[in-house]
Amino acid sequence: MRSTFSILFFIKKNELKKNGLTTIMIRITVNGKQIQFSSNLQVNPESWDQKSGKVRGRSSFSKELNSQIEIIRTTLYKHYIRLISDCEEITPNKIKAAFLSSGNETTLIYQFEKHNELYQSMTGSQVTYKTYSRYELTKNRLIEFMEHEYEVRDIQLNKITVSFIEKFYLYIQSQYHCSNNTTMKFIQRFRAVMNFVENSGLLQKNPFFFYKIRFQKTSRTYLNMEEINKIWQKEFSTKRLEQVRDVFIFSCYTGLSFIDICNLREENIQLAFDNKYWVIINRQKNNNPSHIPLLKIPLQIIKKYKRQLSDGKIFPISSNQKMNEYLKEIMAICGIEKNVTFHTARHSFSTSVTLGNGVPIETISQMLGHNNIKTTQIYAKITDLKISMDMKSLDKKLAKSTAKRV
Repeated sequence: MRSTFSILFFIKKNELKKNGLTTIMIRITVNGKQIQFSSNLQVNPESWDQKSGKVRGRSSFSKELNSQIEIIRTTLYKHYIRLISDCEEITPNKIKAAFLSSGNETTLIYQFEKHNELYQSMTGSQVTYKTYSRYELTKNRLIEFMEHEYEVRDIQLNKITVSFIEKFYLYIQSQYHCSNNTTMKFIQRFRAVMNFVENSGLLQKNPFFFYKIRFQKTSRTYLNMEEINKIWQKEFSTKRLEQVRDVFIFSCYTGLSFIDICNLREENIQLAFDNKYWVIINRQKNNNPSHIPLLKIPLQIIKKYKRQLSDGKIFPISSNQKMNEYLKEIMAICGIEKNVTFHTARHSFSTSVTLGNGVPIETISQMLGHNNIKTTQIYAKITDLKISMDMKSLDKKLAKSTAKRV
């Protein structure tokens, strides 16, 4: 006997979310037995036509939502037909399970989650947790954007256009007051996922083929040697600021990032071939080796904190956020009117401590653990002092050459 089968889309008007929308529910009925579950689509209750099970109006929002509803309806019907052809007993639970296991593979958020699951599995070996969390944040921002712009939580991959990307860019900038470069980081991660989908064979036209990532050149803050010495020589009344100062100055003289200093252990300080102590560490960000000879001041700082912690780590460190707050206090006390964060130390090492004192940029790149010298050029700025020193050196060479000829 042929079974009876029906699909109903409905909403619960009294169950509104914080954004004022409500979830579109699905009810499957087979031979009088029912099951209902969320479609993961959301709608303004005022726009919903319960009789037709669709959204009213001809706006792009309405058309997109109704398109998603029809895709779900068709998919559910296909699972019903397949179960009949397989001569299986048909129940609402079986149809629901088949629908959910199919996963709507051709939608953006489904593929984003697949990509992020892969990244999560590589966390700790090939990918840092911070990188994974940034992709999760981008996924959540995309869901927010689609709810705001289209009143949906997901979208078919073939519906993503350059216009969609531009609107997402503007949404991030306006809603979160992000700079161009910060916003472009979101777009860059979005592109990476779309490339992942394209490489999986699920995307015929990648909209990012027609979209250009536009980063703007920015001026990176760094401290000059006078400012670094001023901070180092300053006496602080609290142990808290003294510890933050010591760790910051250590970074100024080694170029180590905040996370790498957090991970720094006593075994990372090794006596090298030249009978000098070096920091030998693999960077957490890219696992690249970073080998840095220790100068007099960072050696003094290590001796000050050696074996103070029971876990083998060298420095007592607060969160990055707290460190940056304390650095603002330190800059105010020292009379330095610059917007300094902990990362400023890495730029100061590249520019003032090394490049400004004649260390070749290739050597700096190796110590920083960069993959290529272009990244190092972002960190190391050619200063007027460096130009002056180089030209004085050239002047001396030219003077000797001219004297010989005379």
